[in-house]
Amino acid sequence: MKKLALLLMVVAPLASAQDWMATSFDHTEVSPGIYLLTGADGQLPVGTTGLLVGDEYVVLIDDSFAPLGPALLEKIEELAGRPADFIVNTHAHGDHTGSNQFQAEQGSIIVAHDNLRSRMENDPEQNTGPGALPVITFSDEMTFHVNGIEAYVFHIATAHTDGDAAILFREPNVIAAGDLLFRGLFPFIDLDSGGSVDGYISGMQKLIDMSDNETKFLSGHGPVGTRADVQQDLDMLVYAEASVKALIDKGMSEEEIIAANPLAVYHDDYNWGFITTEKMTRTLFRSLTTD
Repeated sequence: MKKLALLLMVVAPLASAQDWMATSFDHTEVSPGIYLLTGADGQLPVGTTGLLVGDEYVVLIDDSFAPLGPALLEKIEELAGRPADFIVNTHAHGDHTGSNQFQAEQGSIIVAHDNLRSRMENDPEQNTGPGALPVITFSDEMTFHVNGIEAYVFHIATAHTDGDAAILFREPNVIAAGDLLFRGLFPFIDLDSGGSVDGYISGMQKLIDMSDNETKFLSGHGPVGTRADVQQDLDMLVYAEASVKALIDKGMSEEEIIAANPLAVYHDDYNWGFITTEKMTRTLFRSLTTD
């Protein structure tokens, strides 16, 4: 079951897994014309998407699993009256890029970091045909001027993956954090796709530093967050890393550390089906013991 969940979360989904997924989307308006879209049903945690709606342009942040493309389009058309003009992929995992090809067929232009396109291009399960890959890429930052709003898109290196992007909507004071924010959950830090724990911590700190007490955060998984929420999640991760490091410094093995359960204090609040307390501990151990 754990292997199936991992496969579904990070690569293009299998058709046989469709019964696990949401079949429709709910929306929360976090600022006039800016929405957080979440899966309305299903047992599998579906990555959230963000939506900016205006008279000039419609901008989508991520686009969920491939089988959910039509349901997502239905929600976009409900809120915006038409498909998205632009889609910004925040990272290469299939729960955030899976319906790229379908949305591109509706006229959407896909935008992402250089490393994201490179990873998808070299993965036959994600490079599925015309439109699946971003057609506009950037190396560090770019700005959309849409609907009277500046949407500042910027790269955060070696964090969740090596191709992460976040988006600051300046005037509405909203940050779409992608999977730099698992609100109230242990985060998935994909060490095999260029991510790192220290980079993740630095990325979260960067988001906090560019926010204030009125900023609203669109999480990659979980509800809308505040600056205080993001600080709480960052404090958890900093403490968790330090706790595991202290046991490593004592000469304890990975299995001994798992048995000691140094993250027990966070289990009730942060443990979830995909990133359990044990898996978070193992991720921290691997990160701290790998050159």
